Amino acid sequence: MLNLLDYSAVLFDMDGTLLDSTACIESLWRHWAARRGLDAEYVLQHVHGRRCVETVAMFAPGLDAGAEAAELLEEEIRTLHGITCIAGAPELLAALDASGLRWGIVTSANRSLALAKIAKVGLPEPRLMICAEDVADGKPDPAPYLAAAAQLGCEPSQLVAIEDAPAGIASARRAGMSVIALRTTHVDEDLREANLIVDDLRDLLTPS
Repeated sequence: MLNLLDYSAVLFDMDGTLLDSTACIESLWRHWAARRGLDAEYVLQHVHGRRCVETVAMFAPGLDAGAEAAELLEEEIRTLHGITCIAGAPELLAALDASGLRWGIVTSANRSLALAKIAKVGLPEPRLMICAEDVADGKPDPAPYLAAAAQLGCEPSQLVAIEDAPAGIASARRAGMSVIALRTTHVDEDLREANLIVDDLRDLLTPS
């Protein structure tokens, strides 16, 4: 079992890791796929953990990915329905703050959307936040996690990432970090590159 206190900081993905917005995200992409004549089920297999603009480019290379992503971003911010915290999220963040261990968020979402979602579920706003617009290449590229390490002034090996999707796990591992995966959006086979797989954040709380 990895001990979070053995690291200099903890980096969380957001969707599927700190908050559950699966229903909101999948509804958004189903509608988009229908509008574009695409197989929604196939698209949904690849949206988690990736930046919106890169998902659009993957499935609809003939479209203006930037314009499509901007439209999807506005739509998602307007329709933040049914979003909840992942079990254990408020308690774990409070425990990290109490211990003095630094934590931050590394997400494929745009900053405006990420802040709206965090506020919606009442989680504290992190001091460190790497979002889609902060890097040239998103997950599974290591750039987002390397940017977080640089801001923290830490070697990647000193950091642990908590993820739920293969793209995010690959990003953190390629950056040189340990990874804990949650079984919130994918099966264990998809999470096999992680160092540890747990059900949710309650498994990372230290018993009192």
